[in-house]
Amino acid sequence: GYGQDEEMFKKWWPADLHLMAKDILKFHAVIWPAMLLSAELPLPTTVYAHGFFTVNGEKMSKSLGNVIDPVELSKIYPLDAIRYFLLREIKFGEDGDFSLVHLKEHYNNDLANVFGNLLHRTLSMTEKYFAGVVPEPSVAAEGLDQLCEIDVWNNFEKKMNNYAFDEALDEIWKVVDESNRLIEKQKPWDLAKTDEKKLKDVMYNLLESLRQIGWLLLTIMPETAEKVWLQLGLDPLKEKEKTLIKAKIWGGLPVGTKIQKGEPIFPRML
Repeated sequence: GYGQDEEMFKKWWPADLHLMAKDILKFHAVIWPAMLLSAELPLPTTVYAHGFFTVNGEKMSKSLGNVIDPVELSKIYPLDAIRYFLLREIKFGEDGDFSLVHLKEHYNNDLANVFGNLLHRTLSMTEKYFAGVVPEPSVAAEGLDQLCEIDVWNNFEKKMNNYAFDEALDEIWKVVDESNRLIEKQKPWDLAKTDEKKLKDVMYNLLESLRQIGWLLLTIMPETAEKVWLQLGLDPLKEKEKTLIKAKIWGGLPVGTKIQKGEPIFPRML
């Protein structure tokens, strides 16, 4: 928009992060800043050169026939799954290797089996034990609240600010893994027979952990975050109206909300 649409230009410049491939770093770190200075325009706050990725250990090229078509790939895997794989498998700023085999493994293991199954199991138990209505807890259960508010959110924000996206995903998966452990430890199917009060505590905290996971995923897997909130019975537009400070506070899922369980958000790839 420079010179033509001043409002558009001011929206996008100056840039907080100027990102390019490492082979053109000198042009963007030397020549481009010189051009900006001559035009008396502000420089980008940060210049970051990302690495290359190979395919199954080989350089990507048309002659080798190993070029990955992102459009075709997105017809097989959801965009969020591709984002997840690239950020989880390849450390930002370094070279990495792309493998369809590894993509499928991450999709089935991390997204379908671990995370997707957590969401589906939790919602299924909420339907079974509470007619699909978010129960009222008496206390926070098993430290999930402290794990999110004190540990994960602080570390997650630090990792994101340092562009350590793989480590930021590790922080999110702490909540995912701890939530799965809570199910196995407390066995809601047994609590349903013996301790309804405890069952309410466990189930509310599992549901709230999923709301929190949605927020943690929002910048990395935005479509997934919205799907999670929708199945929790939340309006994604209203949820995103919250400030981050408010969103991070444990207990943001309203008691009495009617969940909207759908199909698994990450069905297994065969």
